Amino acid sequence: MTNIGLGINGFGRIGRLVMRAALEGGGVNVVAVNDPFLNLDYAAYQFKHDSVHGMYPGTVEVDGDSLLIDGKTRVKFFSERNPSDIPWGSVGAEYVCESTGVFTSIEKASAHLQGGAKKVLISAPSADAPMYVMGVNHKNYDGTASVVSNASCTTNCLAPLAKVIHENFGIEEGLMTTIHAATATQLVVDGPAKGGKDWRGGRSSLSNMIPASTGAAKAVGKVLPELNGKLTGMAVRVPTTDDTRIFQSFLGMTMSGVTPTGWWTLQNI
Repeated sequence: MTNIGLGINGFGRIGRLVMRAALEGGGVNVVAVNDPFLNLDYAAYQFKHDSVHGMYPGTVEVDGDSLLIDGKTRVKFFSERNPSDIPWGSVGAEYVCESTGVFTSIEKASAHLQGGAKKVLISAPSADAPMYVMGVNHKNYDGTASVVSNASCTTNCLAPLAKVIHENFGIEEGLMTTIHAATATQLVVDGPAKGGKDWRGGRSSLSNMIPASTGAAKAVGKVLPELNGKLTGMAVRVPTTDDTRIFQSFLGMTMSGVTPTGWWTLQNI
């Protein structure tokens, strides 16, 4: 089987972890990265050093206009602001991981197709692109859509649990709470919230547990249509650097119509 040529747009936290996963997993060759906000030397440094996941165990070098990983994987580096200007086709990047968090609609993400990509995977929820979660509805993908979304980290956490519970017992309604690590939108010390509307969001992420909204429960209805409108949820941002944990009834979700016997069975699934 021929390895897939992958390009990554946005070499932030998600983009760098996608590249690590591709290098470790096999079957995918990362052939290019695009990020207009990093020069090549800084990109190499950022990839090598990760405060959460540790130092990359192999070698990371700069070789001309590319990153050279482990002395054998050459990753071309582009610095284009407009996705349509990235020449993905010139390096064999048939698939693109759109991980900037900016181009999340079908229209915006489709700009990658103009540069030679054939498929685009958005690493965030999308308002209009079909969403797929592994283990939940990924087998529904028939290959026709050029732009798809992998939803959010919290949706990937919640949807598999909701699927198992619903298939074994049936969910009439549910309330989810996610205990979520701090993100780059928050402030390290108290200050004006970004955008000025979420006052709580302006409090120090190092010192507070901050209530926040989340679209994860709503997104579950997109990957599991039978649960559409049945789930709601909230988030609490906590002073950690990684992780999102879902609480449902046995782990925080309240379910109507579950018998006591069902609860004991639930523990053993």
